[in-house]
Amino acid sequence: MLVEDADSLEAVVELNVIAAHRLAISAAQVFASRGQGGIVNVSSIASLHPEKVNATCTASKAFILNLTQGLHAELAPKGVKLQVVLPGATRTEFFNRLGISVDERLPPEKVMDAIDLVDAALAGFDRDELVTIPSLPEAEDWNDFVAARLAMEPNLSHRTPAVRYRPCGECAGSSAK
Repeated sequence: MLVEDADSLEAVVELNVIAAHRLAISAAQVFASRGQGGIVNVSSIASLHPEKVNATCTASKAFILNLTQGLHAELAPKGVKLQVVLPGATRTEFFNRLGISVDERLPPEKVMDAIDLVDAALAGFDRDELVTIPSLPEAEDWNDFVAARLAMEPNLSHRTPAVRYRPCGECAGSSAK
């Protein structure tokens, strides 16, 4: 999709953001009132690679990832289980509908069969994974990514800008005049 194709990009946002949000919130409200339930959202590894795929697509997939993580923080204490699945390339009708042959575009070892994706997602749900990346060999890789993100939290909001953004005269140890 080209960035100039605003109508098609808006349809992506309507599906991946608006529809996903409405469904998740509706289910969350019902499950929270019952004190139990589970929500599985499907995002994409594209949510982690905004430079690799269409910007609107990756942003909308990142929305699903962030929505699920945020809802988990709100709803886990109320008995609602959440999961977001981040599949890589998967052999589905998606590529055919775009007029793309996945077999011509990607090496076979990079494309997962849909049944394997579903089995992995269900196994992740059973393991209480908040984020399931079916092709990721080591769960610790995701845990390290999250730990790095969380390590920044104490420094994401301060009264003054970081030293590197201050005028040179205010820089600690600066010899410039």
